[in-house]
Amino acid sequence: MYPPVSPIAFQLGPLAVHWYGLTMTAAILSGTYIASLYVASRGEAASNIWDMLLWVIIPAVVGARLYYVFIQSSRGPNGLGEYLAHPIEILEVWRGGIHIYGALIFGGIAVLLFVRWRRLPLLIYLDSIALGLLVGQVIGRLGNFFNQELYGPPTTLPWGLRIDPAHRVAPYNNLTLYPESTRFQPLFLYEMIWNTIGFFLLLWIARRFSKQLRNGDLLLLYLIWYPFGRFFLEFMRSDSWFFPGTPFNLVHLLSAISVITASTILYLRHRGTPAAQQPWGTRSAQLAQDNGVQGSKGDEEPQLAELNSTDASNATPVDGIAIDGTGGV
Repeated sequence: MYPPVSPIAFQLGPLAVHWYGLTMTAAILSGTYIASLYVASRGEAASNIWDMLLWVIIPAVVGARLYYVFIQSSRGPNGLGEYLAHPIEILEVWRGGIHIYGALIFGGIAVLLFVRWRRLPLLIYLDSIALGLLVGQVIGRLGNFFNQELYGPPTTLPWGLRIDPAHRVAPYNNLTLYPESTRFQPLFLYEMIWNTIGFFLLLWIARRFSKQLRNGDLLLLYLIWYPFGRFFLEFMRSDSWFFPGTPFNLVHLLSAISVITASTILYLRHRGTPAAQQPWGTRSAQLAQDNGVQGSKGDEEPQLAELNSTDASNATPVDGIAIDGTGGV
């Protein structure tokens, strides 16, 4: 397996447009579109997601790049040392080298600020982002293929990836031990497959268990699924900095924290709860709270039911993803 084209897609005068940039753009737009379909199915304006994108994209890219440069990149003259010696290279995102965890941290902060500013129901938007992230990550990993990065140890498997000497990291840049005929594990491909399965799994869960799911559950499932797979892929990374004397790096730690925390929260949210999803956290519940819906449990439920009925009538089917008014996808 080898990129069939040059990393540069086309040239516009002095400007070189890279395949990496094109795939990242396609990933961002596709993920945003999926997220917009989800919020529209929940009675929210799809335009809020596109407005959010303008708010979130710059912090997410900055966070993704800084995480890769200062945490993920290997220590030594060909990793962090190279960036410190030539700081301008930190800005050259099109050459590859961004990390999803940095994007989640910086972008997540931006999402929280945007939702608070617009007074939107946070959990619905977080669920939509979880679905969009999986789609975006699948497409974005194609950029690693064109840049010949995100590969693992040598392999004799038929789908092994050919890496040019210029793109190899130590010790695989030793052509005596690892000649040009050596093939490597395509970790980007494994992650693409894992995320594709995760996306359809979340869609199936949302549809199959629409009555039991609560707003925010899809995000928790994402925070379990993706880090779980990433935890094991990290053992094969060839370009990471690992804690001295261990096979673990910071991604292992963050992934473990994410899986354990999200699993615990998901369990506690559903322990001993009735099957039907409670309306709190949806737009109807927010309207109920804003309008001062009060009273005893006996007279509260009819009012909330009326509000939910109004919301369900406003939610429209969305082409491409069949999402019903109860949150099923």
